Amino acid sequence: MILLIAVVAGLAATLIRARLNNRKIKSLKLRLEWLVFVAVIPQILAFEIKPLAPRVPEAWIPIILIASQGLLLLFVLANIRPPGFWMLGLGLLGNFLAIASNGGWMPISPETLQRMLPWVTADRWAPGQRFEFTKDQIMAVAETRFFWLSDRFTLPVWIPYRVAFSLGDIFIAAGAFYVLWSLSDRDQED
Repeated sequence: MILLIAVVAGLAATLIRARLNNRKIKSLKLRLEWLVFVAVIPQILAFEIKPLAPRVPEAWIPIILIASQGLLLLFVLANIRPPGFWMLGLGLLGNFLAIASNGGWMPISPETLQRMLPWVTADRWAPGQRFEFTKDQIMAVAETRFFWLSDRFTLPVWIPYRVAFSLGDIFIAAGAFYVLWSLSDRDQED
């Protein structure tokens, strides 16, 4: 959701910027863009399509996540030159490191879940358990490798959407915004 907001905001910002400065929007010449689709489709099937998510064996989740993050990193490396791609890559690398070093799952602590869902009692979440049908596995902070890269941030309580996200997610969103913003740069013009 945070990435979607960044993409929409980036598109809106670059369209407004181009209009105000009488500039054309330039397209990006990307390489290996098909990797994005190959990487994201398994995640959509495993986590976003609610009737399918319970049917995906939990043993597949680490494979899906590590492979997906690896393919996305490869895509970013193939396209590292355009502005913003280094931020995307840094975010993906952070998420990859957190996931790969914690058994193929993105760690989330009981404390983060309590902030995210304060009306649910803390005893509902046991370390080692998958959080619903997400990519997250509940892990105690002391047991989490690279805790600072895990899903540990939450939105303010006045925002009704409940989600936890990582430092990598922040960099990915900022990178996506910057990539789109750069499409109306002056130096991009013919």
